[in-house]
Amino acid sequence: MEKWARIKYMPCIPLGEDGRLLTGSREHIELSKKAANEGMVLLKNDGVLPLKKGAKISIFGKAQIDYVKGGGGSGDVCSKYIRNIYDGFKIKEEECKVEIFHKVSQFYIDDIKRQQNENPLLELNSGFFKEPEIPAELVKEAAAFADTAFIVVCRFSAEGGDRKNTKGDYCLSDAEENLVNLVSSEFENVVIILNIGGTMDTSWFADNDKIGGALVAWNAGMEGGLAIAETVCGDSNPSGKLTDTFAKCFDDYPASKTFYESSLYLKNYEDIYIGYRYFETVPGMKERVIYPFGFGLSYTEFGITDIKAEKKDGQIIASCKVTNNGHIAGKEVVQVYYSAPQGKLGKSARELAGFKKTKLLNPRETETVTVSFDISSMASYDDDGKCQKSAYVLEGGNYEFYIGNSVRNTQKAEFIYVVEEDVRVIQQLEERLAPLRLNRRMRADGSFDEFDYREETEIKKTLPKAIERNQKGERITLDMVDRGEKTLDEFIAQLDVEYLSRFLGGKRSIGVGNVGGMGGDITTGDAMGITNIGVDEYGVPCAMACDGPAGVRINKKCGVYTTAFPCSTMIACTWNQDIAEEIGRCGALESKENNFFIWLTPALNIHRSPLCGRNFEYMSEDPLVSGKIAAAMVRGIQSVGVAATPKHFACNNKEENRGGCDFVVSERALREIYLKGFEICVKESSPKIIMTAFNKINGHHCSANYELLTEILRNEWGFEGLVVTDWHPATSQMSEICAGNDVRMPSGYHEPIYYPLRFGVEDAYAVVQQSAKGLLKLLLEFE
Repeated sequence: MEKWARIKYMPCIPLGEDGRLLTGSREHIELSKKAANEGMVLLKNDGVLPLKKGAKISIFGKAQIDYVKGGGGSGDVCSKYIRNIYDGFKIKEEECKVEIFHKVSQFYIDDIKRQQNENPLLELNSGFFKEPEIPAELVKEAAAFADTAFIVVCRFSAEGGDRKNTKGDYCLSDAEENLVNLVSSEFENVVIILNIGGTMDTSWFADNDKIGGALVAWNAGMEGGLAIAETVCGDSNPSGKLTDTFAKCFDDYPASKTFYESSLYLKNYEDIYIGYRYFETVPGMKERVIYPFGFGLSYTEFGITDIKAEKKDGQIIASCKVTNNGHIAGKEVVQVYYSAPQGKLGKSARELAGFKKTKLLNPRETETVTVSFDISSMASYDDDGKCQKSAYVLEGGNYEFYIGNSVRNTQKAEFIYVVEEDVRVIQQLEERLAPLRLNRRMRADGSFDEFDYREETEIKKTLPKAIERNQKGERITLDMVDRGEKTLDEFIAQLDVEYLSRFLGGKRSIGVGNVGGMGGDITTGDAMGITNIGVDEYGVPCAMACDGPAGVRINKKCGVYTTAFPCSTMIACTWNQDIAEEIGRCGALESKENNFFIWLTPALNIHRSPLCGRNFEYMSEDPLVSGKIAAAMVRGIQSVGVAATPKHFACNNKEENRGGCDFVVSERALREIYLKGFEICVKESSPKIIMTAFNKINGHHCSANYELLTEILRNEWGFEGLVVTDWHPATSQMSEICAGNDVRMPSGYHEPIYYPLRFGVEDAYAVVQQSAKGLLKLLLEFE
């Protein structure tokens, strides 16, 4: 196949062995189910799970039919089918694993049909159907038949809107409360299944003796219903661990105080103390936790012994032995935390340093697990000069290490790493992105410091040197550069201002694309009559992009069905980088098979508040988990020649007014929490593209933020790829390019670039050439 044939001609050529189609293939669907099995988190179990073979069950709740596979918006996926929870259990019934009281499930099927007749706009698997009031006589009839009752609760969220701390969203609705009370009064064995994309209230079952089991099944993808049934029947042993803290109520989260204060800003008064960093550190807050970070039960019992830690070659090497002491095969997640001295800066009581999931351990089998991390990764950022301004530092004192299977369930290693000096400077940087309007921030004891914020100053930009223009001589095409006949600089030197002014905007979709592409303008025919050729007059191809991150999103009307993987939170809850990498690889193959070379995934913003409407696309309250899982996905995606696009850089913590909302935050919290996952991803996986966020950070839009995109991303982290906007940003394209944002999507604005170039503004010409060069380098890498 010739260079760029897929980009240029959009051939329908399968990539599987023997000409098989990989898109929506059985292998990929099995991977989706495997990830769902491994990402489910068992929160409660008094012995009711796993079910004994032949158990008689009844399933309650409209969510067994109105199952939510994932969130809405750009993270949605059109799959050939969706296996709901009732259908999943019916498969287990065919295998003689359970016996279902179908009359209850039929009640919900009939009621959903009724609701659809009354409102034809309601779609199944949306989560929007109302919970009906089930007749008490039917519940009694079910209890006379079944041993165990399952109550399914679902939640749906989407891009463009946030959740609410109300009944029917973060909390149970009145109808759901009534259902729980009615069923638990009739059944001895009650299990809750949460089909959700993010954190919600769990207080109603945590201490309820009438409810014996609870499983967070997340938005588990297209085969989620079967994965759930397999898990409760014991075909799969749950090994997921929480990547967020589940508190007693929404008001317990520190971000709750400011989430709805204004649509114009979010003020991060809690500083670095979010999630478990807050609950495990601030006095009195441990008691407000129901299920701690890293928590998750298993059907078997694991012993973690021989806890050790040592210093070697600038790293801490932690190890332990994990033994399956039970009677069922299973996996465990080893989590390593450190505790740093409080010093002058203040620290979290615990901070995750590394993790690793075991292989599947058979009963009595033991695995030695080793987790290593750089000593420098324990450094804190000093943004106000208490130790060394604008530097990562290790403060003097003892650094202790804890190994276990959650932030709470750990054992302390005997080894202590000691910093003898008062302050050890790890990395000296310069002030970047300091806040303009933050007047206080939290300390480790829960009190607040007055905070000195900087005055608005003009940011000094270092602009590149322009490539000398040469518009004479033969036309150089990009394939000549690819063959080594001409240099990329020679190619760029010939480009006139008209071409350059149009080049850095997204291009219209072709094929089954629906979000546009990046590259040259697309011609519509040639002398041979071939249409929709994806190259321009300079032979520059136009690579199509597709949405993610739960799979390749193609419009339903195209008739192409892709694999719907579990939501990102669930993938993170596997704590399994191998699975994340495999999902990345398989999703990228589906992307490439449909002639997309840019997959807009992974998404890894921090779960600052449970109410962010896009949390299902993101991974965790912790940047290390987010960064490691995202890096694994990127490696998988780019292993098959597709460009990954980590997003949304950075601090997209709220969907309301996302184009204008200003995230007001200290530089320390930015660097240690909100940027850290992206930094890990960039340094460990070298993504080809980064997508900026709509919002502002400390007064400046991300898409036109020189300190964020050039000073930090490129100069500090060494990012060498392309930076693109999210679709329809609120900034001017020339300001974006000058900041280091190369391509505006889904289209650019001709005049703001054209006029400075047309009138010979050399600085403008230089930055436009630089952005063009970045895009051309990316296109040359594609096959």
